[in-house]
Formats: sequence, structure tokens, C-alpha cells
Amino acid sequence: MGTETPATEHPGELCVAGHGGPLHALAHLSVLVQRQISAVADRNGMTPMQARMLGVLTAGPRRMAELAQGLGIEKAAMTGLVDRAESRGLVERTAVPGDRRSIHVVVTDAGATASTAFYRELGESLETLIAALPPTERDVFRADTETIVDAASGERC
Repeated sequence: MGTETPATEHPGELCVAGHGGPLHALAHLSVLVQRQISAVADRNGMTPMQARMLGVLTAGPRRMAELAQGLGIEKAAMTGLVDRAESRGLVERTAVPGDRRSIHVVVTDAGATASTAFYRELGESLETLIAALPPTERDVFRADTETIVDAASGERC
């Protein structure tokens, strides 16, 4: 018999049997981070995708197609996402100057406030996740994480 932790001890969790387990440590970390994102989004009354969208839009208006591509979702799904956020007063659609067929999605004041609250709470939540590391190692971890993100994407989010 293996040394794997029974799934019943951690319902819904991909079990990792230590460093030699089947799930790479970064994949397991991703699972933990996604749980934090989902929990924080839920506490803030939104979905993780709504939170991502609001975060993108706080940098400025985006066309629907550009926003869909940036979020990695189909345009039809983007329409539904914007519809739901718009009905909650988090975003609004505005005309694109000089192009009457296109619209921009713009974050509202309420959406910017919701985004700020979400990302502040998420930052605090993620800090508790890395609190197991000594303070100096946390700084190294953050820097190494930024290096990995930069190398993989060519830009920081």
C-alpha cells in the first residue's frame, strides 16, 4: 500500500503524498491559491471571474472582445459576465468614440470599490498562506514568484 492520504481526510482536495506525490508542488500551491481566491470572492459577493474582470477594468475601459481575450473566455460568455456585473452596478457599457459599432466596458465607482476590497482581502489572505515561511524567505518567495510570472507571461498582472 502507498503512503497517500485518503481522500476522505481532505474532501475535494487533490491529495499529495509529500514531495514525491503525484501533484507537482506548484500545482498544489495553485489549488491552495485558487481556494483563497474563491473564498475571498464569495465573501465579497462576486465570482472569481468577476473579480478578475473588475481588476482589469480598474486600469481603464476595454472593448468586449479585448476583455474576453484578456480573460481567456469566449465573447458569448463575456456578454453574460458583463450583463451580470452591469445589473449589479459594477460596470457599465459606453460607446467607443469614433466607432459606433463598438462599446467599452467601464468599471463604475461601485465596481472600483468592490475590486479594491477584493484585492486587499486577497492580499491579506495570501500573506497568511505564506506565513509559514520565515520573514526573509517570504521576501525571496515573492521575488522568485514575480520572476516566474515575468518569464512566463512577459508582463506582470
